[in-house]
Amino acid sequence: MTPFIKALTRHGCITASPDTPISKVVMLMTENNVGAIVITNKDAIVEGIVSERDIVREISVNDDLSFLTAEGLMTKEVFSVSPQASSSELMHVMTNKKIRHLPIISNRKLLGIVSIGDVVKRMLEKYVNEAEQMRTFINS
Repeated sequence: MTPFIKALTRHGCITASPDTPISKVVMLMTENNVGAIVITNKDAIVEGIVSERDIVREISVNDDLSFLTAEGLMTKEVFSVSPQASSSELMHVMTNKKIRHLPIISNRKLLGIVSIGDVVKRMLEKYVNEAEQMRTFINS
């Protein structure tokens, strides 16, 4: 497991079950300031993901979401990464699949989630550290 992924798995991941009402999913997203909720079964196996995009897409065709559950709105084709994924691999998947959230899965079990914001933050930290090392080298 890469150090970056290890740190992300310590944060956990907000999940909901397939039968969770969309109103509850939206409330979880709001309360936890996240853009996606992973939908898992009772064995922590990922069945889907509900993102802000899924909600906006549904609102564009349906004013009333009160009758929907997570299962009715979730994206079922979930792209994910293993705990061994590098930052570069994460960026590659997110860019090519045009997604902003990737569950981290091992042996079909959810370990955590990485967002595009996590990846950007990691890359900025890396560049700041490299710049500092260069300054130290030049000034020594």
